[in-house]
Amino acid sequence: MKLLFDENLPPRLTALLADVYPGSAHVHQCALGASDDSAVWEYAKKNGFTIVSKDSDFQERSVLSGFPPKVIWLRTKNCSSAHLEFLLRAASSVIAHFLRDSEQTCLVLGHRPRRK
Repeated sequence: MKLLFDENLPPRLTALLADVYPGSAHVHQCALGASDDSAVWEYAKKNGFTIVSKDSDFQERSVLSGFPPKVIWLRTKNCSSAHLEFLLRAASSVIAHFLRDSEQTCLVLGHRPRRK
């Protein structure tokens, strides 16, 4: 389960989650810092990564283009690296199932707004 963490996520997530998601990387480690979404998408596609982002842009692209790559959209407010680590660790079995599913393109993790 190789994850590619988008620029809006802390680079240290790769080290914090290396035991659960070996082979993962941050866009800065791949010389993709400040690259446009198309470059990140193509890199993930060519190198077998699943994109993890707090941005809706990749989710929208996954709906339009399908996969690969698959996308994990973190729907969280500003939070610590520790919280993001907890969220991704807690969801590891859900993520593994998502990656094996041949029909799903995007997995949404985190809080959803409450309906009034």
